[in-house]
Amino acid sequence: MPTQRLSVVVTRRLPERVEARMAELFDVTLGPRDRAMTRGELVEAMRTADVLVPNLRDRIDNTLVAQAGPNLRLIANYGAGVDHIDVATCRQRGILVSNTPDVVTEDTADMTMALILAVTRRIPEGLARMQSADWEGWSPNALLGGRIAGRRLGILGMGRIGQAVARRANAFGMQVHYHNRKRLREETESALAATYWDSIDQMVSRVDVLSINCPHTPSTFHLLNARRLKLMKPEAVIVNTSRGEVIDEPALARMLKAGELAGAGLDVFDYTADSTDALRALENVVLLPHMGSATREGRAEMGEKVIINIKTFADGHRPPDQVFPGMF
Repeated sequence: MPTQRLSVVVTRRLPERVEARMAELFDVTLGPRDRAMTRGELVEAMRTADVLVPNLRDRIDNTLVAQAGPNLRLIANYGAGVDHIDVATCRQRGILVSNTPDVVTEDTADMTMALILAVTRRIPEGLARMQSADWEGWSPNALLGGRIAGRRLGILGMGRIGQAVARRANAFGMQVHYHNRKRLREETESALAATYWDSIDQMVSRVDVLSINCPHTPSTFHLLNARRLKLMKPEAVIVNTSRGEVIDEPALARMLKAGELAGAGLDVFDYTADSTDALRALENVVLLPHMGSATREGRAEMGEKVIINIKTFADGHRPPDQVFPGMF
């Protein structure tokens, strides 16, 4: 007698080949179109599914977890970050949580360097000028940016992505500095030519470019608050490809507008801060719609990890990418 297939609800449309493979293995329910689920739809999905596959736009808080049905035993997140999921409450309810680590490392590091170059070399301004009808040709003093070789890059969060950024920065001739919850091993520091700072305040006050690569946790919420932002040099640049909540976004917008910081490149935002419009109005800011992991290869690999986590769970084993409270 065939084993009953797991009921899997996917909250957002995934790459076609990932959806096709899921349909072969599980009883999959996909949204009719590519949009975020409403709160009510999430509640219904958690009441009926054996496995939920959410993404970073789905807030799975303790109130939502409390409404989960008795069959929900795995939340297989499509993404590495799990700050939108109350992992502790899930664990209390006997619901496992998994994620998709590692596969976005190189793509996100690439985007970090792209933003550093875009801001320091004023690439969006140049693009806009070339596309305008009133471009008058080359000029020796037009759109002068800054050379990144020799500049100090501060990396806040030296995990997989932070280290990948450091390797790229070395190739561009930047001096790498970092702060991390735990200092790297001496051999890793040496390989990355990276200088460790125990004090965030001291590091941010000395770097020319600051890259945010730490996860969003209660301890990193507004890690770059208004006081710490004030410590930075007026000619410094901030790039964030991690989570918007790590920065006090309204304070950042005010300082950028006042010329107290030279520029910012942001791929992530604090959607509760209501400051995106203020940032959008500034010429010294480059904004991207969370494209850091947006490669065809990366999205497919994320889906493959989700499938492996669900399949392993279905076979009665612990998912290889299970997340526990306090891991980040």
